[in-house]
Amino acid sequence: MNKDRQIVSELRNFFTENGCGLGLQRIMNVLDSINITERQMAFEKKPNSKFTCRQVIQMMILFPFFSVKNAANYRISPLQSLFDCHKDMFYRVLSNENIDWRRILYYVNRKLATSISVRSDARNSDTPICMIVDDTDMPKTGRRGEMLGRVYSHVGNRGSILGHKGLFLCRTDGRTQMLVDFTLLGEEGRIASRPQGLCKKDIDARYSKPRYPESKVEKRRSEYFTDKIANAKKMLNRAVVDKLSFDYLLVDSWFTCKEMVRYIRRRGSKSHLLGMIKMGKTKYMIDGNEMTATAIASAMTKKKSVKYSRAHKYHYFEADALLAGAPVKLFFYRFGRKGEWKALLSTNTALTPYKAYQIYSMRWSIEVSFHECKSLLNLGKCQCRDFGSQIASISLNVLQYNLLSYVKRFESYETIGGLFKEITAQTIELSITEKIWGLIQEIVSTIAKLFSTDFDELLTNIINENKQLNAMMRVVQKLQTAA
Repeated sequence: MNKDRQIVSELRNFFTENGCGLGLQRIMNVLDSINITERQMAFEKKPNSKFTCRQVIQMMILFPFFSVKNAANYRISPLQSLFDCHKDMFYRVLSNENIDWRRILYYVNRKLATSISVRSDARNSDTPICMIVDDTDMPKTGRRGEMLGRVYSHVGNRGSILGHKGLFLCRTDGRTQMLVDFTLLGEEGRIASRPQGLCKKDIDARYSKPRYPESKVEKRRSEYFTDKIANAKKMLNRAVVDKLSFDYLLVDSWFTCKEMVRYIRRRGSKSHLLGMIKMGKTKYMIDGNEMTATAIASAMTKKKSVKYSRAHKYHYFEADALLAGAPVKLFFYRFGRKGEWKALLSTNTALTPYKAYQIYSMRWSIEVSFHECKSLLNLGKCQCRDFGSQIASISLNVLQYNLLSYVKRFESYETIGGLFKEITAQTIELSITEKIWGLIQEIVSTIAKLFSTDFDELLTNIINENKQLNAMMRVVQKLQTAA
C-alpha cells in the first residue's frame, strides 16, 4: 500500500462499484471531504511509516462500520484484506502525545455544522440551537489504568465505581445533535490516606509515564481534577471561539447555580441559560423576600395562582425572581394533583411556561447520544492503560457518532441505530463473501487432487456454470486488487 494513495477514496470507489447502500457511501464522501492535514492537526509524519497519521486516523474512524471493536481485532476484519497492517500501528497513534484530538474534533465539527446550516430545513427552522452540558459514567474493570480511581455514580444508587467521569458538550438544533467537546474527570476522594478512594497498593500498580509539560496529553491531564463548572465554561468558550454559537444552554439541576447564571449573563443577550433547579436550600429573591423553591411552590399554591393546561396535562405557574443579582424567571410544573413540583430556571424572562418546557425537553438528546455511543460505538470501553489512548479512543467515538448523526440528517434515516445496522450489514456481507470463497477454493483444490485434475481448469469450469460463484469471484478479486 502506497502512503500517497487515498484510503477513503479507494474504499468509496470499491463499495460504490459493488452496489453499496447510500449510508456507507455518504460516510465515505463526508470523511473524504474532511481534509485532515498534518500541519492543521499538529502532528508529524514519520518518513519510514507505512501509512501517514491521517490515513491511520481515517481507518480507525471506520472501525465500527466494519465491525472492528478495537485495534487488536483489525487482523480478522474486512479492512485487513484492503489495507495490510498490524495493530501496533494503531496503538502508536492512539498513544501519540502530540496529536491534538480536541483540535481535530472542532475542525471536523465546524465543517459538519457549516454544511448543515446552509440547508433549507435549518435556515427556515424556528427551533433554537442549544448547547447541552452533562456527564456520564465510564466504568472500568482493570485497576492499572493511568489516573484511574473511584468516582461517584448517580445511576441506580450504585455509589462509587472504578472508572472516570466523562463531561461532554453537545450541540443540537432539534434534528441533529453533535458531541462538540469532552473532558475526562476524576475525584480526589474525601479521605487523605486513600486518594481517589484507592489504597496505596492500587495507586502504585497504576500505569504512569513521564511527559513533557507542553504535550497535548499533559494538558488534558491537568483538567482531570478541575471541577465540572470550570470545565464546562472552558468548553463553552472554546465552542464560541470556533464559531459554534448557541441560543440556549440546557443543564440539569447540578449545573444550575449562581456561577453559571453569572457566566451566561456576561455573554450579554445572545444566549440564555435554561436549567432544572433543585427543590433545595438555594434562595431566590422574590418581591423583596428570599425564598427557597419549595417555599415559592407552597406560597403560590396557597394563593391559588396555579393554572392547569388541558393541552399538556400539567399544573403550572411562573414567577419573576433574582439570582446572583440577575433577573431570572422560574417555571414550576406538576403532573397530577398529588405530584411533586419540578422547576426550571431561565435567564430569558420573556419565555412562556410552555416554550420553556418545550426547549428544555431537547436536553434529553444528550442522554440519547450517550446511549447510542455506548451501545453502538463502545464509548468508554477502551482497554488501554495510557491516559492519552483513552482520550484518543473517546475522540474517535465522538467523530464516529457525529458522522452518523450527519448522515442521518441528510439521508433521512429514522434512527442512528438503524443507519449503523445497515452500514455494518453491508461490510459484514463482504467479509463473509471472502471467507466463503476461501472455503470453495479449498474444496475445489481437494477434489482436483483426488481426481488428478488441474485446479485452475476445474475452478474455471465450475465458475462458468454458476453465475453466483462468478459474481463472488469478481468481488474477491476487487478486494485483492485494492489491497
